[in-house]
Amino acid sequence: MSIKERAIETLDIEGKAVLALKDRIGDEFVAAVNCILKCPARVVVTGMGKSGHVGRKIAATLASTGTPSFFLHPAEAFHGDLGMVTENDVVIAISNSGESTEIVNILPIIRRIGATIIAMSGRRESQLGKFCDYFIDISVEREACPLGLAPTASTTATLAMGDAIAMALMSERNFTSQDFAMFHPGGALGRRLLLKVENVMHTGKDNPLIHCGKTVKDALFVMTDKGLGAVSVVDDEGKFVGLITDGIIRRALAKDYKFLDEAVEKIMFTEPLTIAPQQMAAAALSVMEKHKPRPVTVLPVIDEKGVPVGIVHLTDLLRQGVV
Repeated sequence: MSIKERAIETLDIEGKAVLALKDRIGDEFVAAVNCILKCPARVVVTGMGKSGHVGRKIAATLASTGTPSFFLHPAEAFHGDLGMVTENDVVIAISNSGESTEIVNILPIIRRIGATIIAMSGRRESQLGKFCDYFIDISVEREACPLGLAPTASTTATLAMGDAIAMALMSERNFTSQDFAMFHPGGALGRRLLLKVENVMHTGKDNPLIHCGKTVKDALFVMTDKGLGAVSVVDDEGKFVGLITDGIIRRALAKDYKFLDEAVEKIMFTEPLTIAPQQMAAAALSVMEKHKPRPVTVLPVIDEKGVPVGIVHLTDLLRQGVV
């Protein structure tokens, strides 16, 4: 068999193994998921060898999608780490054969502690299958390994079933993208979903402001000093009335220089795009990008009283990884 043929055969075998799991999603699977939903503590995932590697991933997926979970190495568990398991926990024990010595050895102690045991195994008649409270069948017809020895289709099926459990739990918990971001604050997704305009805007002395009675020349000085290419225009009460940008000034300069001594209110945008400080930074980016006929690079940040409390620039969003 050629390299290409072997690779295709492997994918065929593993694909069929995963699809075969659909027929195993029955009442016992639902009962196991409901058991986890009602669990007041943590889900403890354990497995040895390749099952352990898959178990670590399942535990990580559960934890990041709203189900408190951690991985417990069965060998370390037998030497003290079982102290991490409580009677309120749910233990997911993974063993394709259901006879892994390290798993079988800790089952009586877990039962004595009082934790609920969910077995993910390929053999219900195994010791693990007989000892558990809930059994989830992950058996496969054959491994993709040509020798039938290396765990291949069985580990893929286990991982897929773990994802099925996690996604079912996620759905039942009404887990949102905001919840997901809460557990991933350091990633790009977290920044997009958690970062607000008020977290990235220029405010205080860095917020370019000018009174509507001041001249365009004065506005140009403020714009140059702040380096943001725009200045928010306010009235006597400090309320936002418009925006003047370097683009407006450039277009006016193409005609003459007399406007420099005129009041900014005569050439400012009176209805520019703005955004509120509580809105998401990603929303600010969307507003900038969708402006027609061309995107804008700055947005005045206006509070509920109509006061320009800041200004956000495209480079601020780029720097924070919102893009």
